Amino acid sequence: MKSEDEIRRLVTRVVDRTLAGAASGSDGVAIGCDHGGFKMKEMLAGHLRERGRSVTDCGTSSTESVDYPDFAHAVARLVGEGSCSSGIIIDGAGIGSCMVANKVPGVRAALCYDLSSARNSREHNHANVLTLGAGLIGEALARQIVDEWLATEWGPGRHADRVGKIMAVESMYQKSERRS
Repeated sequence: MKSEDEIRRLVTRVVDRTLAGAASGSDGVAIGCDHGGFKMKEMLAGHLRERGRSVTDCGTSSTESVDYPDFAHAVARLVGEGSCSSGIIIDGAGIGSCMVANKVPGVRAALCYDLSSARNSREHNHANVLTLGAGLIGEALARQIVDEWLATEWGPGRHADRVGKIMAVESMYQKSERRS
């Protein structure tokens, strides 16, 4: 078990690294889906482009059956490495893609199903990947959630320490951190 001072140093390192990556990263949105989210992904990608957003489409490209982890990983990787500032993943329920995305270092994915969860995930948890369940919400609500999620600013204040702790937990389980 790490001491409180070790955890503070780790949190500081992780926050500094994340802020440096955010400053150099693209403002683009990575978007991806499985077959169940294809129609919604196409609609949302068009919606984002109409609003002037740069969109990187990570697939899939049809309603033919595919495995959601492949596409969730592609989106999360772009966000985690800083190539895109945010990501959106759509599958049937949004749950599996959220689980996959949260395995990628630097990603804080949130499944959102209404405007309140969209605001909260950004303002309180500094979410950088949004997952949606195409089988659970309609297109109009999906557009509203995406717009609200992208428009909501991170409200550090009292939430910064908590997000720092999330990132510290992530760092404790990364191989490079375990060796030191």
